[in-house]
Amino acid sequence: MSDPILTFLGATGTVTGSKFLVETPGARLLVDAGLYQGVSDLRKRNWAPFPVRPDSLDAVVVSHAHLDHSGHLPRLVREGFSGPIYCTAETAALVAIVLRDSAHLQQEDARHANTGGYSKHRPALPLYDENDVRDTLRLLCHVDFDRAVVVAPDIEVTLRPAGHILGSSTVLVESAERRTLFTGDLGRPGHPILADPVPPVSARTMVVESTYGDRCHPDPDPEVLAGAIRRAAARGGSVLIPAFAVDRTELVLLAIHRLIDQGAIPRLPVYVDSPMALAALKVYRDALGEPSVQLRDHLGEVRSALASLEVHAVSDTAGSMRLNQPDTPSIIVSASGMATGGRVVHHLAQQLPDHRNCVVLTGFQALGTRGRQLLDGARQVKIHGRYVPVRAEVVDVQDFSVHADADEMVSWLATAPEPPEVVYVVHGEPTSSAALARRIHDELGWCAVVPRPGERVRLG
Repeated sequence: MSDPILTFLGATGTVTGSKFLVETPGARLLVDAGLYQGVSDLRKRNWAPFPVRPDSLDAVVVSHAHLDHSGHLPRLVREGFSGPIYCTAETAALVAIVLRDSAHLQQEDARHANTGGYSKHRPALPLYDENDVRDTLRLLCHVDFDRAVVVAPDIEVTLRPAGHILGSSTVLVESAERRTLFTGDLGRPGHPILADPVPPVSARTMVVESTYGDRCHPDPDPEVLAGAIRRAAARGGSVLIPAFAVDRTELVLLAIHRLIDQGAIPRLPVYVDSPMALAALKVYRDALGEPSVQLRDHLGEVRSALASLEVHAVSDTAGSMRLNQPDTPSIIVSASGMATGGRVVHHLAQQLPDHRNCVVLTGFQALGTRGRQLLDGARQVKIHGRYVPVRAEVVDVQDFSVHADADEMVSWLATAPEPPEVVYVVHGEPTSSAALARRIHDELGWCAVVPRPGERVRLG
């Protein structure tokens, strides 16, 4: 029998768009189906014809719900895919929230572009719509952690907790006695809610992420966030926190709750202005009520904090618009985390020009996103076809990342029962992927390769 073939269809040379095709003589399996985000040239790839006919795929496995791993699913379905999509139950719940929001934002962005006349396309169209999402959600199949499942002829998959977000998993693909382990996005030790990532199993091939492959996270410093909030409040301004709706919002709210309890910051009104984040918060609260191998032990304090959070939920557009000019200093948590779309973009347009305000960035900011521009010190950013001056304070809080850094990834790999034959380093900017590959080679003595976009390799 011929060796299975792995093709790198996404997340090579960049940190988004995860897609990996496993082909055997009798089946095709896609591991993750993520959207590209960031610079225009990357986003254009979302519109490119899929390299194989979507209706030729037997199945898709999704490691977790973040858009850069699940956001291309409705486009595949729109183009003819109709097979099962395997993921954990929690991932399925969050994917439903993420994809509905993605379709809504794309439709809204197309409408704004057509109304404002700033799109190069006539008319501007969404990549997919809410009908495509509805058809996609019908295909989701729940898989329990640690249970091997036959997902296609001659292909078996096992999902294990990755500790990144609720429901996240590593993906072990077994075919013709070839074992390939995909990390998806690997979490960090010490997540307040999730258990540490499960150690890797033996695999001939590993495909690992490298979001932070060239750096290590600093020690947590709650004073960075506390100081930013105090300074903005003293100026009579508000704090805007672009935050990923899934997991990041929960962690930010927990941190704010603790700072208020400790008296480290004034008791300001806290608004969550993201229907998606509010829906995800409910999924997290519900999950904490059930025992699970993915959850940390002794979560009483976290359950109590999430249950008693004094937040103002903003679900309607009118309420969101009122927050553009708050009456008093406030904390506004809104998606998206890299300020690429959603309500936070409207808030930025209104609040960036006012020096009293503060924008707090809480996670990785991909190249080409507004969040990255702000992080890099931009004096103006383009929003809805117009440039907006940046006079507000911008603060980078690095305490909330749930991606393993370089040290944590190397340490996790070192616990493998035996060395793999090769490690493919993906899902990172070029310098990050190259740096992690060097460390894996130098410190573990393993063959580590940064694949090219579209590269095909044998799994055997």
